[in-house]
Amino acid sequence: MKQIWKNWTTGALALILVLSLAACGSNNEPKQVTGQAPTPTEQVTPPVEQANELRTEYPLTVADATGETFTFTEAPKQIVSISPAETEALFALGLDDQVVGVSDYDDYPEAVTTKPKMGGLYNPNEEAIIAAQPDLVLTGISMSVEATEKLRGLGITIFKTDPKSVDDVIANIELYGQITDHQAEAKIVTEKMKQERDEVTEAVKSLTPDQKKKVYIEFSLGWTVGSGEFMDELITLAGGVNVAGDMVGWNEISEEKIINDNPDVILYSKNVIDENTKETLDQIIKARSGWNKITAVKNDAIHALDDNLLSRPGPRVTEGLKVIANAIYPELMKP
Repeated sequence: MKQIWKNWTTGALALILVLSLAACGSNNEPKQVTGQAPTPTEQVTPPVEQANELRTEYPLTVADATGETFTFTEAPKQIVSISPAETEALFALGLDDQVVGVSDYDDYPEAVTTKPKMGGLYNPNEEAIIAAQPDLVLTGISMSVEATEKLRGLGITIFKTDPKSVDDVIANIELYGQITDHQAEAKIVTEKMKQERDEVTEAVKSLTPDQKKKVYIEFSLGWTVGSGEFMDELITLAGGVNVAGDMVGWNEISEEKIINDNPDVILYSKNVIDENTKETLDQIIKARSGWNKITAVKNDAIHALDDNLLSRPGPRVTEGLKVIANAIYPELMKP
């Protein structure tokens, strides 16, 4: 489990963007927004006209995944991200210069490797964060209450995220664009994500319930994901049926249950290696007792997925969706 949590910044991240801009007669009156938080791909540059049309009016009041509210009187000038997904989102929005610190596990885009490290979700480097003097810190909902309260007590804005769906991720990116006055950039990123999502759902929409393939996903050695998390939704959007969908959240697998469920397709994290045997996850899966009876194993329908696309709810999550759909229904997906 350790590996996936490193890659995934999140105790999973969420906030439901309620974009309820309070109708107000004065520009000095805060606008109210409740949000969701996200991630990035390539940096985008919007046309000048579009950028001018989508300007954020401050003060702006938003709420994070915990219901905590924050009022921004201007766009944050110094941002720390303790979540690879959020970091990707910030870079996708062209906020490279404003990012003054990232998590220890950030590796995309390459430019993040030059940024100061601020620890991880479960072990944030409080001293480094304080020294960075950020106007905003983005983190997953699972950052400890102690660390959160300590930093907030010093006047640091700790904004927690916890997206549970692709729409949540998209809403988070839109919210980040609003907070940072990069709404035009956010629009470009999210329109691309919506297009990728729609390409997949359109390709599989004709599948009948009997035609839908059963899918098992193992994102970390011995662990799978059930309903209520975005990985489960990715399988559903891709036209598959998650065999662990009758469970909720992250779960240790029951090998007997997987054999009985008999998935047609197995997806796994390609970067997971058993620390003791040095075997890759696909080697472990194929060697498990009784798993040679599973349809996916018999047909060699076992597909490796990039950890980052699999586990990070950010701008590239819809790229991950397309990869999953290609693995399950290569005949339906366009090249």
